[in-house]
Amino acid sequence: MTVESTAAREPRTRATAKRATARRTPGGEPDLIQLLTPEGKRVKPGKALAEYAAYVEDVTPEELRGLYRDMLLTRRFDAEATALQRQGELGLWASLLGQEAAQIGSGRATRPDDYVFPTYREHGVAWTRGVDPTLLLGMFRGVNNGGWDPSSNNFHLYTIVIGSQTLHATGYAMGVAKDGADSAVVAYFGDGASSQGDVAESFTFAAVYNAPVVFFCQNNQWAISEPTERQTRVPLYQRAQGYGFPGVRVDGNDVLACLAVTRWALDRARRGEGPTLVEAFTYRMGAHTTSDDPTRYRHDEERVAWEAKDPIARLRTHLEARGHADESFFAELDAESEALGKRVREVVRSMPDPDPLATFEHVYADGHALVDEERAQFTAYQASFADEEDK
Repeated sequence: MTVESTAAREPRTRATAKRATARRTPGGEPDLIQLLTPEGKRVKPGKALAEYAAYVEDVTPEELRGLYRDMLLTRRFDAEATALQRQGELGLWASLLGQEAAQIGSGRATRPDDYVFPTYREHGVAWTRGVDPTLLLGMFRGVNNGGWDPSSNNFHLYTIVIGSQTLHATGYAMGVAKDGADSAVVAYFGDGASSQGDVAESFTFAAVYNAPVVFFCQNNQWAISEPTERQTRVPLYQRAQGYGFPGVRVDGNDVLACLAVTRWALDRARRGEGPTLVEAFTYRMGAHTTSDDPTRYRHDEERVAWEAKDPIARLRTHLEARGHADESFFAELDAESEALGKRVREVVRSMPDPDPLATFEHVYADGHALVDEERAQFTAYQASFADEEDK
């Protein structure tokens, strides 16, 4: 049984929760890369931050507003999808609430020719890659197995199997290197997935073959009911040292830092310097999925502490303090947000049911006798209902 698929087995005491929160507080990690504080102030980069800060020193007010728009609309889409699941329109939904900065910052660091391998929660990354958000909902409604063409945006279909996409990304990156291309690959996974053997194997192959891949771990503190301290005895980014490539921990609620660090890591990959592990230190504000009840294993104090570090509020405070955005900007975004929510509802409710026989298509490239037999049996089974109605 994997750590990400473990059900909540025992409630944590309030004292245990407080100790865990203290160990996971970003302020306790001096090597955390942060360029925008929770209060919305730009950090003056010293020697330790200069290498990363250089990647965002020319970010314009327009680009900052664009990052804010990305995060706000991604959150609205996510909230709408959660509501649709509660209304019975989706079978399941994995929310990204609280992780917008990690996804938007890293996603905006990629180039169109880079290739991205997501898990099942990278709705913000999909947004940055130009994937229509409504296409993400087909799988969760049960009408398709993905809904978009991965080759159109270099954004792979969602991967439900925990950690396997890191192997796919590493193999793809090895191919990129053999082709002599200067593009790079990004593999997303969570702190729980870091305990999977697939992830360890991908680290080994990426290091040995110097693959141009960035492993982007969103450490949202919880693998369903298991906290990070039950996953590892050292900060996750330090694991990279044992494989022979660099790891860095970034404030995952700081969109500027995520943008800068990912650009830095992608540049390393394109220069032929091999893989990098980026640990985005963030927090899952909501449930693991809509089938989860986080109140069974964590306490409100932890969530409240992280709400003070909200990535969207942080950037809004910065924009307002610098005079980079006024009320008309935020009002226009609110209107755009409402329009997006309405479109998402309309599209989901109008999705046609799939042909039941479609499940037998594309199982084998050239067909298979057993699949043909099963299709015939299912067709006859379906026809039997029509025969009964005719009687």
